[in-house]
Amino acid sequence: MSVTLCLDFGNTRMKLGVFQQDRLQDVIILENDGTSQIESILAKYKPLRSILSSVIDHNPDIEYLLAEKTKYHRLNHLSKLPFTTPVGKPETIGADRLALAAAAVHFYPRQHNLVIGLGTCITYNFINKFHAFTGGAISPGLEMRLKSLNYYTARLPLERADWNVPLIGYDTRTNILTGVIMGMAMEINGFSASYAQKFSNFNVLLTGGDIVYLASHIKSKIFADSELIFKGLYAISEVNNA
Repeated sequence: MSVTLCLDFGNTRMKLGVFQQDRLQDVIILENDGTSQIESILAKYKPLRSILSSVIDHNPDIEYLLAEKTKYHRLNHLSKLPFTTPVGKPETIGADRLALAAAAVHFYPRQHNLVIGLGTCITYNFINKFHAFTGGAISPGLEMRLKSLNYYTARLPLERADWNVPLIGYDTRTNILTGVIMGMAMEINGFSASYAQKFSNFNVLLTGGDIVYLASHIKSKIFADSELIFKGLYAISEVNNA
């Protein structure tokens, strides 16, 4: 079976998804942006195709290596996409947001979809039933909120995230976690409710590494998939690497 590598270089982590045909078989966290680990993965899986979504300044040698060993595509606003981008400056849309929009169109076609990515930032990505990515919103993510409370105050500690938080905090730790976790959940619930009032046949798709902390606090109907970005990348690769 043909193998496709889907690479996602975010602000916090660099990850790689291995697809055999259209099934995600493995997810690998890359240690750094050197080429040695990529070379080992190429030798092990022998992929036919590869695609990269990057929002950072990564080592360009990775792209040279992928282009040499595979049919390679770098995701950008000029890629062939299963949706349109009728916004003022489509070239400024993050590659990660393009991949999430592609996944929404692939799995929930002809429906209004709000894809919420829980990464370094929270991204709200709206793709309407006409398959047009019209924008959304960006706000600080979980780690950014926790770190900012510690950095911009004299006495508040840096707390580790936890999903199990009370409605009413009873000490410094729970006050911080309740404020951050429940604050994010209420933000997401508020956005989702506002969209649902405006659009019928509407879905909320939740993805990203912080799902484990937020999913149980989200009230609206959601489809949670922590690896949604890889599935979107695979769909785009199939079109651009044919």
